[in-house]
Amino acid sequence: MLDVVDVGKRSLASYRGVAPDWQLDELQHLSERLRGARCMHLNATSYGGGVSEILRSLVPLYNDLGITTDWKLIHGDEAFFQVTKRIHNGLQGAPGELTEKDKAIYLANAQLNASRLISDSEDYDFIFVHDPQPAVLAALSSLRESRWIWRCHIDTSHPNPSYWEFLAPYLRAYDAAVFTHEEFIPPGLPIQDVHVYAPCIDPLSPKNYPLPEELAKHVLEWIGIRTHRPLVTQVGRFDLWKDPLGVVRAYQRVRPHVPDLQLALVGSLALDDPEGWDVYEEVRAATAGDSLIHVLTNLVGVGNIEVNALQAFSDVIIQKSIREGFGLVVSEAAWKGTPVIGGRVGGIPLQLPEGVGGVLVDTIEECAEQLLRLLRQPEEARLLGERGREHVRENFLMPRLLRDHLLLLDHLATVRPLPARDIVPASFSPAAMQGV
Repeated sequence: MLDVVDVGKRSLASYRGVAPDWQLDELQHLSERLRGARCMHLNATSYGGGVSEILRSLVPLYNDLGITTDWKLIHGDEAFFQVTKRIHNGLQGAPGELTEKDKAIYLANAQLNASRLISDSEDYDFIFVHDPQPAVLAALSSLRESRWIWRCHIDTSHPNPSYWEFLAPYLRAYDAAVFTHEEFIPPGLPIQDVHVYAPCIDPLSPKNYPLPEELAKHVLEWIGIRTHRPLVTQVGRFDLWKDPLGVVRAYQRVRPHVPDLQLALVGSLALDDPEGWDVYEEVRAATAGDSLIHVLTNLVGVGNIEVNALQAFSDVIIQKSIREGFGLVVSEAAWKGTPVIGGRVGGIPLQLPEGVGGVLVDTIEECAEQLLRLLRQPEEARLLGERGREHVRENFLMPRLLRDHLLLLDHLATVRPLPARDIVPASFSPAAMQGV
């Protein structure tokens, strides 16, 4: 059997006063046509990345609306995740070739997961498969009554042919695909029904819920950050695409001008990302001996609350990615009113339009220049942060993502009508939304 992730319960009514009213009102109407449907989200890990964070909030909201939804995980050993990381990188354009041994490891594991999926199958109307790790399951599964959706969270605009030509034929089994940006749709995608919408953050999650200033300071001092000194932070997996070493070099250029400037590099180490350990060791080696650089991970107790405090209390957040799917940490920081310096890649420009939330850069030199400017001009930084928070409120909070999901499910149910079932009551209601 596949592992089921326990996500607890969430109420959409709690977003009233936080997310835009029109989004919450429309969700009531959309959910009425889908109540009683069954849905599953399938991915590789329950922690350590944006997909897992999204699902932890999104899945219980499905259930709150009366759409019975499970979140399940594929199984895999170290060899499998080594291969899937290469596939992940290759689909983003990294050089190299997928060997016959790699293909055999990937497909053997996929077949085992397909068998587990069938053995514990419910009558799912919709199955979302997230990213490359489980991507071939739609083709290997016999669950053809379900409507299969491939949700690709990465930039596959220029995939390495060795990897894309292997994976693409298996994608024909999907009913629909979802990408973060229209430019990410790969050439020759064999799925006809394609949708584009960006991911979102949960403003009510522990990572984004407002922290009292004194608590944030206490948390930061507890992990070694000196709150009386300026602080710049990058949050993200230890991944070469995030360019943590480039962030270190930009910081080192600014440090002579701001001698007490601290840098926090914060990342999670996850089961499905074995390369993360190697990058982590590189970062540790590159920053050894500098007491003002803090390299922090989930392995030393840095989790959602600590990241929340870092993003809220930092003078500037950096997300200097050189390839990116979306980069949820940009919206997380902007939601807290903190200005962001972001790489001009992937979905980051969607979150940082000109004059809103921060600035975009292409090089280490530009990153250093903009960092020094924002540190020296705190009023401009504050205004950028204020505009960024409102931009996130209108575009990148969880109810908006839930709306996009329901629109997609409603569309697929129109193309192929759902079987008649008993309606599952929703805890969400207009009265609840009004707090009465």
